[in-house]
Amino acid sequence: MTTRPGPTSRIRIVELSGSTARDRRDDLATEEPLEIRLTAADGTRKTVAITMRTPGHDFELAAGFLHGEGLVRPGGIAAIAYCVDEDVPPEARYNTVTVRLHGPIPDLPALDRHFLTSSACGVCGSAGLEALHDRCEPLPRGRLQLTPELLYALPDRLRKAQGGFGKTGGLHAAGLFSATGELVTLREDVGRHNAVDKLAGWAALSGRLPLAEHVLMVSGRTSYEIMQKALAAGIPVVCAVSAPSSLAVDLAREFGMTLVGFLRGERCNIYSGPERILVE
Repeated sequence: MTTRPGPTSRIRIVELSGSTARDRRDDLATEEPLEIRLTAADGTRKTVAITMRTPGHDFELAAGFLHGEGLVRPGGIAAIAYCVDEDVPPEARYNTVTVRLHGPIPDLPALDRHFLTSSACGVCGSAGLEALHDRCEPLPRGRLQLTPELLYALPDRLRKAQGGFGKTGGLHAAGLFSATGELVTLREDVGRHNAVDKLAGWAALSGRLPLAEHVLMVSGRTSYEIMQKALAAGIPVVCAVSAPSSLAVDLAREFGMTLVGFLRGERCNIYSGPERILVE
């Protein structure tokens, strides 16, 4: 019988405190590969990504990844299932997802090189800002207005909802918040960009895109990949507890997004789009 991997794995360790050692159990964040395959309406198949992820919400991860990379448009997915193809051994079937499309496999340059991604934000996403202009428009300014007090409350609300992190201490989180600061949904993963893909996939599969009246809050830093995925989902405001990269800031400014970093306590840095923050 094939065992489905869970989000956490329990092992035995030796804990050293001072000069005292004791044997105990410990929970780790599970890290397993996920292969994403596309199947066209005519039966054509193609592997488009292999990513290291924390098992759980795998269908959302696949849908979010495909949408974020511009490989599938909203409504383009007919079905998602774990793969039972003959070339997949039983022990790997919960690590392989097949996405069946309503139409053909997209003829995009990105598919020529195949995506090989990792939980550490490896090679994942479009090569540069210019490629994004072919499929993404700058976001409307001024529709969403947030108070500093609302921003300051987000990190604590995100942390309190991180069940996996509380258990393992080893998972990134991405939380989607409403315009009034309520947590809409949260996803965790060993890869920060995977957590965002799971959120975007949840929205895509439930017909909620674009997320024009929402705020994305992520643990850790903000990379180009995270900003690209937020842009594709139509999220105008991205906040993080740590720093953004230079390219993340460039993307935010290029596409009219608000990017907030070092959001801790009652302070933060606004790197782009300050007009959405109501300050005196």
